Formats: sequence, C-alpha cells, structure tokens
Amino acid sequence: MKSLWSKTAQLPEREQLDADLRVQNVVIGAGMAGVLIGYLLQEKGQEVIILEAKEIASGQTKNTTAKITSQHGLIYNDLIKNVGLERAKGYAQANEAAIQLYKEIITKEGIACHFEELPSFLYSQKEEGMQKLKKEAIAAKALGIDAEYMRGDKIKDLPYGVMGAVKFGGQAQFHPLEFIQALASKLTIYEHSNVLEVDEHFVITDQHVVVADNIIFATHYPFPIVPGYYFLRQHQSRSYAVAIEGAGVPEKLDGMYYGIDRGALSFRHAMGKLIVGGGSHRTGKKDKMGGYCYLREQVKRYYPEAEENACWAAQDCMPHDGIPFIGRFSIQHDNWYVSTGFQKWGMTTAMVSAMIISDMIVGKENPYAHTFSPQRLLIRAGYQNFFVDVWESIVNLGKGIFVKKNQKCTHMGCALHWNEEEQSWDCPCHGSRFTKEGESIDNPAQTMLK
Repeated sequence: MKSLWSKTAQLPEREQLDADLRVQNVVIGAGMAGVLIGYLLQEKGQEVIILEAKEIASGQTKNTTAKITSQHGLIYNDLIKNVGLERAKGYAQANEAAIQLYKEIITKEGIACHFEELPSFLYSQKEEGMQKLKKEAIAAKALGIDAEYMRGDKIKDLPYGVMGAVKFGGQAQFHPLEFIQALASKLTIYEHSNVLEVDEHFVITDQHVVVADNIIFATHYPFPIVPGYYFLRQHQSRSYAVAIEGAGVPEKLDGMYYGIDRGALSFRHAMGKLIVGGGSHRTGKKDKMGGYCYLREQVKRYYPEAEENACWAAQDCMPHDGIPFIGRFSIQHDNWYVSTGFQKWGMTTAMVSAMIISDMIVGKENPYAHTFSPQRLLIRAGYQNFFVDVWESIVNLGKGIFVKKNQKCTHMGCALHWNEEEQSWDCPCHGSRFTKEGESIDNPAQTMLK
C-alpha cells in the first residue's frame, strides 16, 4: 500500500556507509525530523551525517497526512489544567514558530512542494462536543494562537452537518516528500546503514563504526531500552488514510478538518484529491472503529461514487502527558539527543525538534527546550496512561513466555498479535511490527523475527 506522496514523488537513492568515520554530529534516522535536524545543524556551521536503516523518508514521513499545524486535537485546555500555563504556552508557541520556519525555509530554498496556507478546523457533530470546543478556543487564544469558535452552520466543506468548530488561522499543508527531497539533496545521508548499537560516542552499524561528538536519535521510537526508559513513557497508535476522487468528491477544501468525536474523520485536499483519515487504534489492539475497513465504510457512506486512488497507514508514539520528548536523551549522556513522541502531529513537531536540538548542540538557549525536556516529571498529567501501558506490557510479556519464538517481539519479548487486515505481526506493548515473513516494519525492534 503506497501513500499519495509515495505515488507522486521518487527520491533518488543514496549510497550505503562504506567506511568507519569520525564526525561532529551523527543523526540516526532520515525521516522529516532527522533531515530537518541535519539541515539546521548544517546551517549553523556544524558537520553532520545522517544514517538511515532503509531509505530516506521510508518510515512515518511518507505516511503522514502532511498538515503543518499547531491544531493538535483537544489539547490546549487540558495542557493548561495538567501541566500549567507556562508549559502549555511553550507548546503552543513552539508549534506556531515551526509553521513560520517551514515558510521561511521553503521560500529561502525555493522548494516546490504544493505548500498552501489554510486554516485548520476542529469540529464536533455532537452537542456535548460544543462545550469542549468553546473551551479549546478560549485556551488556544489565551496561549497566543489565532483561534475562534464558529457555529456549525458555517462549515460547508464536510459531507455532513456539524454542531460547532474551532478555526485555527495561519496553518498550512504540503507534499512532504517533495519538501524532504529538496532538503536531503543538501545533506550527507547514508541509506541501508542500520544502526545496531550506540555506546558513548560510538555508533555501530551492521558493517561500520561512526565516532561522533553528538548523537541524535531521530528514529521515530528510540531503540535503546536503557537509559531513557522511553518504553515506559509512551505507546504507539496506528491511523489510516485514503485518497479519493470522482463523482461527488470535492477537489479543493477551504481548510483542513479534524473531528474530536469517537470514530470521527479528518479531511484535507491534495493535488485534486480528497484525503480522508480515521480509524485510529492502539497498535496491536484494533477495535470496531479502527483500521482500513472502518475508514472505507465511512468513505462509502459519505462518498458512494468515489474511487480510491491510494491508501496508507501511519504509526505514532503517544507520550503519557501529551508532550513530545525533545532534547537530551538522558542525564547519563550529555552528548545524546532524542526526538520522539510526536502523537500524530509529526510535521510541526519534527521542526520543533530541529529548532531545539540544533540550538542545544551549538550552545544557544532555546525558549522551548524546557517545555519538551525528556527529563521532565509530570506525574499528574500522565499517570493514568502510564498504568494502562504498564498493564499491557505485563500481560503481553507474560504471554510472550508461552508463544513460539517467531511470535515474540525482538524488542523486549512481548507476544505479538496477528493483524489480519494488514497481514502483519503487531506488538501491543511498544508498537513494533513485522511482516508475515518476519521482516521488521516498525521500530523499536531492530532485528527480524527468528
């Protein structure tokens, strides 16, 4: 299954790492976060290489819906309550700054990537959702975002009526692979150079060793179990998208749309097609409102004559407290940095990661570093999710004792669940996925099934 982006852009191949190296900075992972970190470091006069286990943008970047937005679902009212006004403001302003920096880079580099400025809308079809939206509009506005509540009858793009919406101004959308292709051409990137281990300043691939002053983990989900303990601080969630066209399907919308109700859909246009997203569920635990089947049922319901042009799925790390981990990997390693926990908003968060980490490496104070610090301790904000994740790990680690080796995750040994719809083995503990033949699809697992 190929995304609309993969079907409409082809990135040139890069060479494999063929020698031991000594460099200032090595970035592990050539997705949007890794490429942006590498680009900003290079712009600040730093030497940097990027190591990619497969191909550039072959992970989650090619499967995004590619919205560049500070609208991240119902988040700001909850952030203010759970982590305080200061940290919530840092989150909001960092993502607003990320949108602006995308504009600046696209203009500076002359990148043709279907970049388009549009408002983003949160919407609800239910009366109880209206009050949540009104609170979210007030919270977002208080944090400096151009946000306003709107009556549902003002929303005309959707195939059904809504009760209300929050409009976020100054947002954008683009073609992620066209953008990353332009930036990657300026960087030293080695493909098919799988990092197996990192020890102090040593990055050990399947064939060579890179010695670096600074090591940046931009691997979507960091693979070291300790230090950092990221497996205890987040889980993974899958979401699905289809691109449709034909009779009754609008080729262009006035904005981007994201529903807050259970089972709700998201919408954006791209290159004359409509992208419909939905069907989210925890990796390894699909319910009746999760997966391609549910999403396609909804598409058929609202666009009965539509033709499917592409379909794809993405996987996101969901931090317990709703804030990504960006900064120093752990207190034990001053030269390790991490970028993870993007919780379905990877395009803006990737840029936030690049801003923070590049500043930290060159010794510049970043105004948002405190908000996203991986060393934060926010028990109040995330303890419920923590206990859910611990329970899932206990149950599936226990099951892992009794299953065959080829049904046990190579990350920590949890029992895998067979995903009939996508024909994959999925780990409900930490989100690793494998093909039917045992090849690793999604990390943190680094090796294939035995």
